[in-house]
Amino acid sequence: MRLLVLVVTAALLLTAFAARAQVYGPYDGYDDYGGYGYDDPYSPYPPIPDYEPVPRHRDYLPDRGQLPRQSARGTILIVTSQHTLYYTTPWGEQFAYPIAVGREGKQWFGSTRVVSKKEYPEWRPTASMRQKNPKLPAVVRPGPSNPLGTRAIYLADGLLRIHGTNDPSSIGTNASSGCFRMYRQDVEELYELVQPGTRVIVRR
Repeated sequence: MRLLVLVVTAALLLTAFAARAQVYGPYDGYDDYGGYGYDDPYSPYPPIPDYEPVPRHRDYLPDRGQLPRQSARGTILIVTSQHTLYYTTPWGEQFAYPIAVGREGKQWFGSTRVVSKKEYPEWRPTASMRQKNPKLPAVVRPGPSNPLGTRAIYLADGLLRIHGTNDPSSIGTNASSGCFRMYRQDVEELYELVQPGTRVIVRR
């Protein structure tokens, strides 16, 4: 009898704990411009188990002849209509990654540069985002529910980003408010390859 009481009590405690836990899923407007602060230290978190992006970038465009020509080495080229980010290293090696791009009316085209990079970025929703969705916290710490994923590469003085995502199903679609989402494994690789000052070209 005592064992039954202990089991029931443990189940009730677990249920109560789960009810209090907050998980912040993908938010439609999380990468609207402005209002971000990333001045606090960043603490790493362990890899998400069973996170294997498909397709991997090396299988994404197996025919290297399909890669577009770029104006120079050491350049990122984003072709929004293809939902693809291409990177040519300074030594001429080319990579192609599937991405999510901005929704209609939220896309930006032009030329800019990488201005900074952050590992395990915190996400700070703007006041307008929190007004639209009062359940959003002031800060989402690094972790599986962070919409920026494990890496963020900042463009255009920080107004645009290439970053990871907590919604890998959005890759290959027009889903964001202007930023470019990547699979975790891909953004972590690109993060190591590119440096501040890398030229970025965004085309239709």
